Amino acid sequence: MVKNKTTAIFMAILAAALFGISSPVSKLLLVEIPPALMASVLYLGAGLGMLVINLVKVLSKREQIEAKMTKKEMPYIIAMIILDVAAPVCLMIGLTRTTSANASLLNNFEIVTTSIIALLIFKEAIGKRMWIAISLITLSSIILSVEDLSSFSFSIGSIFVILACLCWGFENNCTRMLSLKDPLQIVVVKGFGSGVVSLIIALTLKQYSTNFLYLSMALLLGLLSYGLSIYFYIIAQRELGAARTSAYYAVAPFIGVLLSIIIFSQQITISFIIALTIMIIGAYFAGFEHHKHSHSHEEATHEHRHNHSDNHHIHTHDYKVESEHNHVHTHPVKVHIHKHTPDMHHAHSH
Repeated sequence: MVKNKTTAIFMAILAAALFGISSPVSKLLLVEIPPALMASVLYLGAGLGMLVINLVKVLSKREQIEAKMTKKEMPYIIAMIILDVAAPVCLMIGLTRTTSANASLLNNFEIVTTSIIALLIFKEAIGKRMWIAISLITLSSIILSVEDLSSFSFSIGSIFVILACLCWGFENNCTRMLSLKDPLQIVVVKGFGSGVVSLIIALTLKQYSTNFLYLSMALLLGLLSYGLSIYFYIIAQRELGAARTSAYYAVAPFIGVLLSIIIFSQQITISFIIALTIMIIGAYFAGFEHHKHSHSHEEATHEHRHNHSDNHHIHTHDYKVESEHNHVHTHPVKVHIHKHTPDMHHAHSH
């Protein structure tokens, strides 16, 4: 469990680092690429890149041990694509109306929306430390959203970034429901589905660009900041659940802010420093939450990649199994105590 959680945390931070470069680099590319088209190219870059990786994997004839998506997951797949169309479009519009540094930090509001949706709709357990983290991150996001604290005049750009975070909050929870399936397949479907729909919207709005250099750079950015980032994020969600993965993902905005300061030489204001400090404290509380109690597992049958060393997959085989594998299996009723996170095997109520 400890090893799996440590690996999952590393994957979440790696996903955050890759996504962290998206806001400042996207702002540079938006000079030549309209917002809706930019959102489309980013997702198409993710889909194309991960498809190539998947083809290389297939051609190398490596054993396929991940479970494929089925019709049963179709509602979550459709919701994921629709939300993935709305979120980046809102973000790109927001980036054209606010600073890259502000947008990068406001992306942390995604933790709040993801956690609240996970609690209220998907019944994911959230402890006291996580609630403290949510409160602090909400406060810092409000500070960043107000242009003039004396008149409470809200920045339109900031509002669009928060709308993007709301869409991604719902999308993160939909993706969590798919997290036991093949992450490569999920990213390819997500990339092409969201990319094509966004492209149709962009062409309808007559948003296009013939700057192939910028478009190529956007495709590469999509592979790194969306494709690989989403891939590592899904792997982390398997172990940590939606809310906690998003908490570790709080590293992303700080990386974006650092790059924004370097690239755009943006002035650092007092409110910005206050918001950053509050957000760091909030991220700390989110990252160091511990959860341990007696809990019961109801009987469940599903299919996903697994091994027999985690004290949860205790079924037997008619043949010798030593490494990770994939097949339909049943979990018997079990009651025990150990540290755990709200992964797909610990969705019990409290």
